Amino acid sequence: MTDPYLPSEATILEAPTAFKERLKHLGPSLILSAAIVGSGELIATTALGAKAGFTLFWIIFIGCLIKVAVQLEFGKHTILTGETAMQAFNQLPGPKFGKANWSVWGIFIMMLLKLFQLGGIVGGVAIILQMVLPVFPVSFYAIFAALITSALVFRGYYRMIEKLAIYMIFAFTVFTLTSLYSVSFTEYAFTFGDVLSGMSFSLPKEMVLLAIGAFGITGVGGDEIIQYNYWCLEKGYAAYVGPKPTEQSGQNYKNEWAVRAKGWIKVMHLDASIALVIYTVVTAAFYLLGASILHRQGIVPEGFTLIEHLSKIYTLSLGAWAKYVFLAGAFVVLYSTLFAACASWTRQYSDIFGQLGWIDFFDFNQRKKSIAILAWAMPLIWAILFIFINLPVLMVISGGIIGSFILILVVVATINFRYVRQPAEFRPSKLYDLILLLSIVSIFSIAVYGLVQFIF
Repeated sequence: MTDPYLPSEATILEAPTAFKERLKHLGPSLILSAAIVGSGELIATTALGAKAGFTLFWIIFIGCLIKVAVQLEFGKHTILTGETAMQAFNQLPGPKFGKANWSVWGIFIMMLLKLFQLGGIVGGVAIILQMVLPVFPVSFYAIFAALITSALVFRGYYRMIEKLAIYMIFAFTVFTLTSLYSVSFTEYAFTFGDVLSGMSFSLPKEMVLLAIGAFGITGVGGDEIIQYNYWCLEKGYAAYVGPKPTEQSGQNYKNEWAVRAKGWIKVMHLDASIALVIYTVVTAAFYLLGASILHRQGIVPEGFTLIEHLSKIYTLSLGAWAKYVFLAGAFVVLYSTLFAACASWTRQYSDIFGQLGWIDFFDFNQRKKSIAILAWAMPLIWAILFIFINLPVLMVISGGIIGSFILILVVVATINFRYVRQPAEFRPSKLYDLILLLSIVSIFSIAVYGLVQFIF
């Protein structure tokens, strides 16, 4: 079995040049979309619309669009170096504590705090199951969902579930857009003027923390940008490019390697761009449904009434029958998030453990064992947190706030990748650099502003 984390001459594959052929190699960003839609879109975005009305619609677009340039630069670095995310962070300037760079420790600590967010997702899944089959308490279904997730990730049924989740998310997305269209025929119809009012860039003081949390969790988040690294590696992008040239490599190999690298970077760009369109459209739809229906009724989704309240964005636009379709769709969306997160987190934590010197991440057996153990431990921790806290929306939003600060570390790494370590022949156009700079400045500004507001 070829290890995608260890590029060799045997793994080399020429990059496709035709658009149709490139489509066959998409996947990493679609896996992220499966993780993004449940927490960021269904729960946090709809709750934000319910609380703020149309006022913060602009933050949704910024949250989705502004971070993709950083994701692209992160993916580019992965292809050019073949490094894992934590391996790359461990090479940033600054002090080391033990074997690991300060940034690795920072991500480790913040990911521990992000456990609450996934607890909220487990809670959403459990509430749906309890609504469908009210035989057992919600806590039972939380543990049940955790164990099923653990078993699937542990046994390695990822590809089958991934494909099924993507198809189901597509169907649920179409259903959501249909619901949004149907709102125009109800008393909750909104106008183009309402939408424009949400693009005025106003930010009421009482909405600051909620907006920061939404920015951190809508679109691709800081932890998801980091996890994009593992899916690019496991999809084979870096392995297909081959081992990075050394001083001893011949000029022919260097030239051929550069051509392959540029080709697979183009595939990665297409992958990220298609996913960007998907989650931006879905995010906007969820926000507008929350603002037009829930906000006007004064309903804010929270606690065990979370799913019941969220279902109103469908039942009040399509009819009472839509509640059952919503429950089925919401389960698929939330569970795909839970499953994708479990698969991603087990790899990220194993990578962290490798940089801390606790395991050898590049030893296939040690990596597989670490992922298996974490696959059982993490979902149970998420379920236990939900059972004790019982506030799924607050738990998800808190993860978004932490995600905003993880984004700061991701941006620091991106600056190092682009302006320090990137070979001259791979430097982008001035327009791309301008967009990247705008993304970096915006992320820093919003995260710092949120930190100041949070403290004072």
